[in-house]
Amino acid sequence: MSAKKILIVDDEVDLVETIRFLLEMEGYRVLVSGDGEDALHQARKENPHLIILDIMLPKLDGYKVCRQLKSDERYKKIPILMLTARAQQKDRIVGTEAGADEYITKPFDLAAFIEKIKTYLRKEQ
Repeated sequence: MSAKKILIVDDEVDLVETIRFLLEMEGYRVLVSGDGEDALHQARKENPHLIILDIMLPKLDGYKVCRQLKSDERYKKIPILMLTARAQQKDRIVGTEAGADEYITKPFDLAAFIEKIKTYLRKEQ
């Protein structure tokens, strides 16, 4: 069985590398994107099993990326976990309306976050 693919979309390099390291240690194949346009391209090309998506991104924000993927039959079942510094209730509402499966604010508990990812990937099987 091949490793499940996770796409991390964030322009904060240190955070991406930390999450990538932990996920690779768990045996996942990790793809990385630093902007919204590239994220859409990679999601459509690679069809990942799960996407970790920041909101504030160059070129195309995370809300738009999420909306476009969730409105497409081919990708709408991919769980999207929004991971963002935007913690206001109105941001959560927009994230949920865009189709995010989870809305997690920074700072966050890394161990709990990894467990949440595992839970989503188990559901998908």
